[in-house]
Amino acid sequence: MSTPFVARALQVDQLTLALERAGVGEPSTVLIGADAGVGKTRLLRHVAELADAAGARVVVAHCVDLGEIGLPYLPFAEALSQLHALDPEAVDAVVANRPALARLLPGPSGTGAAPDDQANRLQLFDGLVEAFSAVGGPGHPLLLVLEDLHWADASSRDVLRFLVSRLRDQHLLLVASYRTDDLHRRHPWRPVATELSRHPRVERLDLSPFTDDELREFTTALSGAPLTESTLRRVIDRSEGNAYFAEELLEAGAEADELPWSLADVLRARLELLDPPVQRLARIASAAGRRVSEPLLRAAVAAADPQLTAPGAFDTALREAVTHHVLVGEDELIAFRHALLAEAVYTDLLPGEQSSLHRAYLRVLRDDPTLGPSSQLASHALRAPDLPTALRASLDAADQAHEVLAPAEELRHLEVVLRLWEAVPEVTASLGGTDHIDVLVAAAAAASRAGQVDRSVQLARAAVEETASDVPRQAHLRTSLARYLLGIESVHDALEQSSRALADLPDAPTAERAWALATYARSALNADLDDEAVASATRAVELAREAGAADAESDALTTLAVLVVDDEDRAAELLTSALARAREACDYATELRTMYNLASNRYYAGDLPGATQVTADGVERARSLGMTWSVYGVELHMFTQLIRYVSGDLRAASIGGVPDELADTLIAVNLYAAVARGDVDAAERGHALEPSWSKDGLIALVAGGCTIDAHTWRGELEDAITLALRLLEHLWRAWSDYFLGGIWLVALALSALADAAQQERLLGRDVSERLALGERLLERARTTAERGRPRGGRLGPEGRAWLARAHAEHSRLAGASDVDLWRATVAEFGYGYRYEMARSRFRLAEALLESGDRDAARDEAGIALSEADAMGAVPLATAVRGLARRGRLDLPGVRVGGVDVLTAREAEVLALVAQGLSNRQIGEKLFISGKTVSVHISNLLAKLGVSGRAEAVSVAHQRGLIGAG
Repeated sequence: MSTPFVARALQVDQLTLALERAGVGEPSTVLIGADAGVGKTRLLRHVAELADAAGARVVVAHCVDLGEIGLPYLPFAEALSQLHALDPEAVDAVVANRPALARLLPGPSGTGAAPDDQANRLQLFDGLVEAFSAVGGPGHPLLLVLEDLHWADASSRDVLRFLVSRLRDQHLLLVASYRTDDLHRRHPWRPVATELSRHPRVERLDLSPFTDDELREFTTALSGAPLTESTLRRVIDRSEGNAYFAEELLEAGAEADELPWSLADVLRARLELLDPPVQRLARIASAAGRRVSEPLLRAAVAAADPQLTAPGAFDTALREAVTHHVLVGEDELIAFRHALLAEAVYTDLLPGEQSSLHRAYLRVLRDDPTLGPSSQLASHALRAPDLPTALRASLDAADQAHEVLAPAEELRHLEVVLRLWEAVPEVTASLGGTDHIDVLVAAAAAASRAGQVDRSVQLARAAVEETASDVPRQAHLRTSLARYLLGIESVHDALEQSSRALADLPDAPTAERAWALATYARSALNADLDDEAVASATRAVELAREAGAADAESDALTTLAVLVVDDEDRAAELLTSALARAREACDYATELRTMYNLASNRYYAGDLPGATQVTADGVERARSLGMTWSVYGVELHMFTQLIRYVSGDLRAASIGGVPDELADTLIAVNLYAAVARGDVDAAERGHALEPSWSKDGLIALVAGGCTIDAHTWRGELEDAITLALRLLEHLWRAWSDYFLGGIWLVALALSALADAAQQERLLGRDVSERLALGERLLERARTTAERGRPRGGRLGPEGRAWLARAHAEHSRLAGASDVDLWRATVAEFGYGYRYEMARSRFRLAEALLESGDRDAARDEAGIALSEADAMGAVPLATAVRGLARRGRLDLPGVRVGGVDVLTAREAEVLALVAQGLSNRQIGEKLFISGKTVSVHISNLLAKLGVSGRAEAVSVAHQRGLIGAG
């Protein structure tokens, strides 16, 4: 019974249109998410057939579930192999320029000396992009289909993100499918899918189960005739619209009462209808997962089932399995027709049967290593179980993952080794120089590179504890532990560990002593012990030079640069020297730290173009080294997003693929642009990060500040003010009374207070308490500017700008927005902070209008509106248009006069706004969501020509749209 293709016309149109655009050089990516069995693969097969008939080139690759043992780049290796078969000349030309790409092609990966693996990851990624770009052309684009991305390894997810980011004018359509029902909250594919869906060249295609009518059409086509109503209803009820469930029910006999409810039982019932040899073949195949190469399956069958080794027995059973759609041939592999079928068959095996089959695979893989990689050997050995082989194979797989710059996979393999270490002493004793501590150290380093910073600390601490009898080695490991501790902001613990390392090391010009001093200096720097940091870093440089330890010298020079006061050029000079020394020593972690501090040096000097270039270089360097999610790889990524926002690029940024423990940090920094864009859920996203405040003050500062701003734009002023006070109190306790970020938070709080005071004045209420609070906050900002601890010894351009805005917002709070203060604020943000300069121009225009200077107000408002529209800053643009309407300012595209009629729902919302209710409270009263309330408020603000709730209420009263009281 062949599977028909029915319905899905909209989805086919969407994909074929995207393919047509690819044919004229407009590449894109389509993400197809659906529950297992809904029809993703059949849709893709149909579209691939249409694409092939239309002259497109088609490549279909798959991800494989290898459990905890990953296989880096698997789908892209499969795709590249197919691509080579389609156009060997084009692919060979790319490989010639990008030799690292040869690693993913079948056969030997090259001859001669091994390449510099740490520097080749970017080359491999670029090579894949170039290969996919080279094969498609005008009128015959490349359709690249990647199936089952929920099983993608971390490295493949990184390649996908990289590929999407490089879509420009290629003749390429990338279609990626994944199971939505597998995506639990912490599933690694989930944030990647979210990130990619925000990219301008990515569109989502959600595939829903069939409706009853569609399932009727499907079952009719499947059976060749309409089902009886009772049978159809039975299939509809049991399948719930899932095409594969429905097909399986019909294949096994939908009317049979003995068929159980669960899919696994349905699948087993179908398999049990087949001859015993076919069932045995399917069970053996299931132990390899969904797909297995025919040579490996044939060898495993020969080892596990002698009856199937008789002449022709294997081929007969395989042919029967294919005929009955249990197994299919897919790109030279034997595959279960659906992953759920493989799972159902495997889980029906008894534990002893599962172990026996894994032992069979283990024997043949051990006898003939060409049948599969070390990761596959390790996977079967773990399940056999054959712990000695699992340990050896996992070590080999870790080495292979290290070679291809896949730290997450390397860590996973090393974790297996650590779990097995004590169970197989006869193996660990024969490893020749590698002990348990070495594995812990390697795992900690891999965890750090993979962004699993908490795990790196745990592993490094375990290594320290195991070396109690070897003081010199323990001292060296304490230094490493201190560095990992700094990555989780455990500063005092880092100070203790580095101090103990120094106490245990002789005061001699050795690399170990230089590193311990450099690490202590970094710890002292983070603990605000500047004098100790300078002394230790200076001594570290001296010892490092005597010992020839360029890496330790680089780290210490970087610390000294951060400590330089009042001389940005000198700091930059030290950082440039540090960068050269780090590269000389191939110390990639210190290289990234130095690049981050170079970017910081340029940013806080107001040199945004310089900072942009350094961060771009740093992000690329981290990616090429497989260190995107290392501590400073993340810092560089965050700085990139911040600089983009400050420069006026408000596009949603990617955050996918990030380890769970780092996700909140990147979500926080992306809130800057989300608030400026006017994302309706920005405040909710910010509040969702509050549980992370206690573990990371930066998350508290950034997410909290952005959430204050979001509430203010939404007119939820009490929420904004309450949050601002709570956040300031939290950070004063966590950091200090005069942390410089407090100036930003005070400016935001004063803005919300000014809006609230304006609203209360319109309603005739007393604002003295607001004024008193504003005075206290402004004084705190002034004192922070004087007594705070700027590394450069004085406020930089951004600090001065936020202090200027705090003063200007205070004038609004006092009831007379000061033109000169707002002019000064515009000028201070003029170093390149495009969004805040536009927002300050809006307030300047407002102040000018109040002062009676209409011409100047029109000019400033015009610039602000032009900038807001260009950036996509919707709340700001709406506010400027409202000001223009209220003030009768002649701006392009702004209609002055008249009020659009409010809808009944908008009038209800406005009446509740007049009562002072928040969006959430309004939603509860009207039985609608807070987001829907936000949309209604945005609409009525635009119709009334106002920028906030207070003005809306005032104007509505004046025009009789709501009653008094």
